[in-house]
Amino acid sequence: MKAAAIVLAAGAGTRMKSKKPKVVHEVLGKPLVRWVVDAAHVAGVERIVSVVGHERAQVEPLVAGDTTIVEQPERRGTADAVAVCRDALADFDGSLVVLSGDCPLITSDTIRRLVEMREQADAAVVVLTMEMDDPFGYGRIVRDDEGQVERIVEQKDATQAEASLTECNSGFYCFDARALFDALGQVDDNNAQGEFYLTDVLAICRAAGRPVLALPASDVAECLGVNSRLQLAEATKFAQRRINRAHLVAGVTMTDPDQVWIGPEVVLEQDVELLPQTFLMGTTRVGEDSLIGPNSRLTDTVVGQGCTVDETVAVEAVLDDGATCGPRAYLRPGAHLCEGAKAGTHVEIKKSTVGKGSKVPHLSYIGDTTIGEDVNIGAGSITCNYDGKHKFATVIGDGAFIGSDTMMVAPVSIGAGSIVGAGSTITKDVAPDALALTRSEQREIAGWAAAKRAKQTAE
Repeated sequence: MKAAAIVLAAGAGTRMKSKKPKVVHEVLGKPLVRWVVDAAHVAGVERIVSVVGHERAQVEPLVAGDTTIVEQPERRGTADAVAVCRDALADFDGSLVVLSGDCPLITSDTIRRLVEMREQADAAVVVLTMEMDDPFGYGRIVRDDEGQVERIVEQKDATQAEASLTECNSGFYCFDARALFDALGQVDDNNAQGEFYLTDVLAICRAAGRPVLALPASDVAECLGVNSRLQLAEATKFAQRRINRAHLVAGVTMTDPDQVWIGPEVVLEQDVELLPQTFLMGTTRVGEDSLIGPNSRLTDTVVGQGCTVDETVAVEAVLDDGATCGPRAYLRPGAHLCEGAKAGTHVEIKKSTVGKGSKVPHLSYIGDTTIGEDVNIGAGSITCNYDGKHKFATVIGDGAFIGSDTMMVAPVSIGAGSIVGAGSTITKDVAPDALALTRSEQREIAGWAAAKRAKQTAE
C-alpha cells in the first residue's frame, strides 16, 4: 500500500472552553491527535503530514519526530489546511488520506479500507460516510438519480431537502494526490462560512469525470469528533469499551468492565484479573495470573507474573514475578520489587530496589535505597535520604533485620545478616552480622502516675 496522510491538527473548530487546543486533550491518557497519527502508522501509511496552526506550540511536540509539520498561518477552511501541504508532498503520487486530528476513534482498518477502495476503483476520492439519526451540523452526502455521490453540502448551505438527508460526511477521505491538489486550485470561498471547503473537491473531481465514491462507516463511533467536554467523555467511554472488549476476548478477567480504564498501549497477558476502579495507563504491562485492584492506578509500570497489586499507585515502577503491593501503597519512579518482594500497607518506595523475598510490610518510606534479599523492614522505618539539597543512598545487605521505627540517615550501609534494634537512628555504617542500637536509657519513677492523678483530683 503506497499511501500518505494529512492529519488536520490545527485545532480549528469549536473551542472546548480550555486553555489547551482540543487535539491536546486526552482520551485514556493519550492526546486526541496521537490516536489519529498512530492509527495511520498501524494502517501502513508511509508518510504523515501534520497541519498545525492554532496554539501550535502545544500541538507540535505531540506530532514531532514521526510526522512532517506544516503550518496553516490563517484559519481559512479545510481546503486551505490541505493546500498548505502541497510543497511537503510535491514528490508524492498515490493515495492521500485526510484525517481529522480531533477524531480519536478512527481505526487503522478503516484507513486501510479507504485506501484499498480508492485504488481498486482508481477513484479521485473516497469519502467515509455515516448514517445519523440527528444529522444537524454535519455535511450531507448528496447523491444523483443513480445513487452515485454527487457532492457534499454543509449544514449552513443546505436547502430544506438537503438538510433532511441522513447520510453525512465524516471528515475522513482518501484522495488521488494529484487529483486533489489540481482540484484545490478551483475551490472558492463562496459559501455561508466564507471559507475554502475541502468538500468542494468532490464535485470538482466528479465534473472532471473521475469516480467519486463513498465508504459507509462500519461503526459510527469511529467518526465521533471532540468539540466539547461532553464529547470528550463520550469518546473516552467508546474507547474504554472497545479496548476492554478486546482484552476480555483475549482472556483477561474484569469484575466490572465499566469500572476499568485501560490505555491503548497497555499490554495484558492471559488470565490477568482486574478489579473495579483500576486504571492502567501509558506503557504498563501486566504478566499472566496477576491480580490488579481494586482502586489501583498504574502508569508506565511493568508487573510480572503472579503478582498482587491492591489499592496501589505505581508510576514507572517494576514488579517482578510473585511480588505483592498494597493496600494503599505508592511506588514512585525507579521503584523495583524483585521476585517475591512485598511493599505493604501505607508504604512509599522511590528509586529503590527491594530484593528477592524482602519485605517492607507497614508504614514505611524507602528512598534511594538498595535492599538485598530476604530483608525485613519493620513498621514505621524511614530512609532519611534528603538533606534539603542533595539525595543520598542507603544500602541494606542480604538477610538484615531492621526493627520498627528505625531512621536510617543516608549515606549509610547496613551489613548482611545484621540486626537493627527497634527505635534506632542509624547514622553510621553497620557491620555484617552485628547488632546496632541507638536508644536512650529507660527510666521508671515508681508511683508517679498515681500521685499525679491524686493531685488532679484534689484540685
